Amino acid sequence: MARSAHMQVVRTAMVRGVAAALLAATPAFAQTTQGPGLIPHGDVAQGNVGAAEAQTAITGVHPLQPALELAQKGLGQLRGTMQDYSATMVKRERIDGKLGDHEYMFAKVRHEPFSVYLYFLAPDAVKGQEVLWVDGRNEGNMLAHAGSGVRAMVGTVSLKPDGVLAMQGNRYPVTEIGVENLAKRLVEVAEHDKQFGECEVNFFKDAKVNGRVCTCVQVVHPVPRRNFRFHLARVFIDDEYMIPIRYEAYDWPQEQGGQPVLMEEYTYMNVKINNGFTDADFDPKNAAYKFGAK
Repeated sequence: MARSAHMQVVRTAMVRGVAAALLAATPAFAQTTQGPGLIPHGDVAQGNVGAAEAQTAITGVHPLQPALELAQKGLGQLRGTMQDYSATMVKRERIDGKLGDHEYMFAKVRHEPFSVYLYFLAPDAVKGQEVLWVDGRNEGNMLAHAGSGVRAMVGTVSLKPDGVLAMQGNRYPVTEIGVENLAKRLVEVAEHDKQFGECEVNFFKDAKVNGRVCTCVQVVHPVPRRNFRFHLARVFIDDEYMIPIRYEAYDWPQEQGGQPVLMEEYTYMNVKINNGFTDADFDPKNAAYKFGAK
């Protein structure tokens, strides 16, 4: 990617800022509600275990089944129609109990072989950082370098994606990034949670993420159980591409009547599919990248 294009992406992301990204990723009807998003938390916190169990008993269909089918359909379509994509990825994660800042990065992803290139746009602490990983290359390691400061003086380093250094400030390794991995994870979680009751599922049509029309699937487990990974989760599935472009998950409130605790959220904005990426897009020797800089 040309350096001028990189700078344009940087300027665009910085102008938007964190607040703009959050508003862009919120359905229009959420602006009049309370709590973390779609509907007042008082409504979802109560849950409706009886209704969920009744639906399963009467129809024989678990409340998660329609959501699972939607995720499976999207995963199948993704594998059949999308070879690669670029996007502005926004992530926010809670690490060791502390909720971090939003991080913005420009991403290139190719599915075969699975390849990832990341250029960090913001905040300043990570701006200019690059990460590159290609399945089957570099002995499975990723290449990375800092954008500025003392760490940048070290130059490019080769790290195990799931090693201690690479995982600092991250809940997942770079090998698990991308909309396909997110879709796979949603299918796995839905199939797991289908084994149990205590589940309320709602669909919200015409939700929007950065102007993209989506279907939002909201899943609530009212009561904390070891079986469940989250209290409340929302996935926004792009109606055109049939891929998840936003995911947010919350833990149970820390006190009675409290708000859910955000664990993680990921948003893929400005998605462009089938760019025709080649090996050069994932080559550390690419002149547009700085992996060779010391």
